[in-house]
Amino acid sequence: MYLKHLTGLNYRNLRECDLWLSPKFNCFLGSNGMGKTNVLDAIYYLSFTKSHLNAVDSQLIHHDEEFFMLQGEYELAGQDEVISAAVKRRVKKQFKRNKKDYQRMADHIGLIPAVLISPSDQYLIDEGSDERRRFMDVVISQYDKPYLMSLMRYNQALQSRNTLLKQDDMPEAAMLEIYEMQMAAEAEYIYARRKEFIEGFTPVFERFYCAIAGDCERVELHYKSHSEQGDLAPLLAECRVRDHAIGYTTRGSHKDDLDMLLDGYPIKRTGSQGQNKTYLVALKLAQYVYLKRVTRVSPLLLLDDIFDRLDAQRVKNIVDLVASDEFGQVFITDTNRNHTDQLMTQVDSEVKIFNVENGSLKIQEDRNT
Repeated sequence: MYLKHLTGLNYRNLRECDLWLSPKFNCFLGSNGMGKTNVLDAIYYLSFTKSHLNAVDSQLIHHDEEFFMLQGEYELAGQDEVISAAVKRRVKKQFKRNKKDYQRMADHIGLIPAVLISPSDQYLIDEGSDERRRFMDVVISQYDKPYLMSLMRYNQALQSRNTLLKQDDMPEAAMLEIYEMQMAAEAEYIYARRKEFIEGFTPVFERFYCAIAGDCERVELHYKSHSEQGDLAPLLAECRVRDHAIGYTTRGSHKDDLDMLLDGYPIKRTGSQGQNKTYLVALKLAQYVYLKRVTRVSPLLLLDDIFDRLDAQRVKNIVDLVASDEFGQVFITDTNRNHTDQLMTQVDSEVKIFNVENGSLKIQEDRNT
């Protein structure tokens, strides 16, 4: 699978873009704040129906305009696919596949798999467990549609239980039990899928970390869940009084976490900036290969400013990896042309280089082999 043609109007600072793309490497060069990340975000939007920056759709419209439009033309399993999105202020957004509207946005997830590596990935290490759950959910939802549906049902039941818990008086046990049984049923499936994912994913992650950093450091991922104790329903019932006192649910799949360890210790406390960056890049490259393995489709790989804070050897190791046949179409942003030149010496396939300045894109170099 690859993205052949990307067009857009008024997406963030991109007034207009019309890009014919390489099936292998596409590099976007420019100073900070010129719009390089917005190009990758537009590609991400067409895969996930939303921005990776978690901005609401209206905030993605250029501030002088009333709408934005995006369209991607893909080759997928030998067939042409056209995905388009249109957002207008105060109007429900349109999202279409081959000119037909989706009934539910969730139906699109997984059709165009993509993996993004960006500076914001540092949240996976620094922030709370919700970021690490989101990482697991984004990966699993791209190949397991029932998982996404189960997650949505769980969150609906969780929201309903929390609404009851916010009442002044203690809710009736029978009402709480309805939502607790729903949560417990979905939690069993969610736990099984997350556990299965981490068990299969961790060896791939370890391989990529060693490939980038060498064999001098040991990395581990440990999945933690209340569902390890068995059926969630009794645990929720046991916590009713406490949960009512604080006004929300304290047990369940929405509290799962992923311990990220380096040489047996939390990387949040012991990792240097370079080790953190290596950890996150390895995590996302492993995500790519894992998705490719289970879906038999090569995702799009979006690399946003990934070489910052890495020494020359680790940069070279990453370039060697993404230039290999294990990876498909790659999009890279950078402020340093040297990294791009290094990449071009490693590959025998087509490379396109675009210059980005104040939201305008121009082809700088097109190397066909």
